[in-house]
Amino acid sequence: MLESLITSKTRIKILFRLFLNNQSSGHLRELAKEFNESSNSIRLELNRLIAAGLLTSQPDKNKIKYKANTGHPLYESINNMLRKTVGIDQLVDRITSRIGNLESAYLTGQFAAGHNSDTIELALVGNDLDQKFIDNLVEKAEKMMERKIVYMIFTPEQLAYFLKDHDKLLIWKNEEKSRKPGTKDKTYFKIQ
Repeated sequence: MLESLITSKTRIKILFRLFLNNQSSGHLRELAKEFNESSNSIRLELNRLIAAGLLTSQPDKNKIKYKANTGHPLYESINNMLRKTVGIDQLVDRITSRIGNLESAYLTGQFAAGHNSDTIELALVGNDLDQKFIDNLVEKAEKMMERKIVYMIFTPEQLAYFLKDHDKLLIWKNEEKSRKPGTKDKTYFKIQ
C-alpha cells in the first residue's frame, strides 16, 4: 500500500526504521548494511529527507547519526501512516480490549526497533489474562493484518526483567488507576 504512494523502496525502509520508533537512529553505513543497499542510494534518500526537514543529523564521533525530526509538523502524520500500514492501530483495538486485567501492551522485536517485519511481537502485561480469548483475537487479527502475531504474557515484575535487553514501544496502557474521576481511558502510542 505504501509503495503506491512512495515509489522509493529505500525511502520507505528509512521511514520505517526512523519514524516507527522515534528513539531509533542510524548511521549511513549501518543503514546501507541493514537494508543491503549501496551507501550512495541511502545517502541520496537521507539528504532528501534532511532537506525536507523530516530528519535531523548530528555528529557522532567520526560518523553522522540520523533521527526522525519529531518536531516536524508532518512527523505525527507519517508515524500514524506507518502504524496503519503495519496494522498496529487495528491490533491495539482488537487485542487490548476485553482480555482481562490488562495493564499495558508493548511492541517488541523488529517493529520496536523501527524495522518492518512480517511478524508482530507483543508483550502483554497483566494478571489473570484470558489466554484462550487472546488466541482467538490474535488469530482474527493475523488474518485481517496478513502478518504473524507472537505474544508473551508477563506480570509487571517479569516485564521489567524481559524488557531490559529488548527494544520496546508502549502501544497501550490502562490509565484507570491513575486517572481522575470522570475521565476516559485512552489508547496511545508512546516510546519507552
